[in-house]
Amino acid sequence: MELFLILKIILIIGAVIAVYAIARNLDIIKIILNYWKDLIFRK
Repeated sequence: MELFLILKIILIIGAVIAVYAIARNLDIIKIILNYWKDLIFRK
């Protein structure tokens, strides 16, 4: 039973890290899209 609890805790921590990484990547993707939009509409 303790092993199952430890596995659940590890899974929750992994999910939090994954959500944080996805959120960081979304910010980077937004910056890249804004850069390309500025390049296209500047001309």
